[in-house]
Amino acid sequence: MADKEKKNVITYEGVQELEKELEELKVVRRKEVAGKIKEAREQGDLSENAEYDAAKEEQAAIEARIDEIEKILKNVEVVTDEDVDLSKINVGSVIKIRDVEYGDELEYKLVGSTEADSLKGKISNESPVGIALIGKGIGDIIEVEAPAGAIKYEIIDIK
Repeated sequence: MADKEKKNVITYEGVQELEKELEELKVVRRKEVAGKIKEAREQGDLSENAEYDAAKEEQAAIEARIDEIEKILKNVEVVTDEDVDLSKINVGSVIKIRDVEYGDELEYKLVGSTEADSLKGKISNESPVGIALIGKGIGDIIEVEAPAGAIKYEIIDIK
């Protein structure tokens, strides 16, 4: 049961997004799916009613997501902007790195695993790059193992 001890590290914005999603699921989506189930029941025989089955599956998915969000929020450690030390990288830091070999510059925000979204430039503190970045400072070189081999990055800015 080591998983129970693990805190969900998350930024303040991440907590707000989860709370907003939870509110939407509880207030809006539950009512929508209850309406779909009621309509499907009124159509008669439930054993051959695809709409009823789909609505029940949607209801189960909504309830599972509500449960998941509530568990995350119950065991959360919020990182605020005031907690971020700009001399060392930690959760909440915005980092600019340069690929040592190719010179490409990348910018990421280091976040807890529950709010990671690579398409939005948010990488997890538990990812290989995130682990390598934690505690480092400007000018440090990190090495990350990738499927194509080791990649070296130089940290050029922390915000």
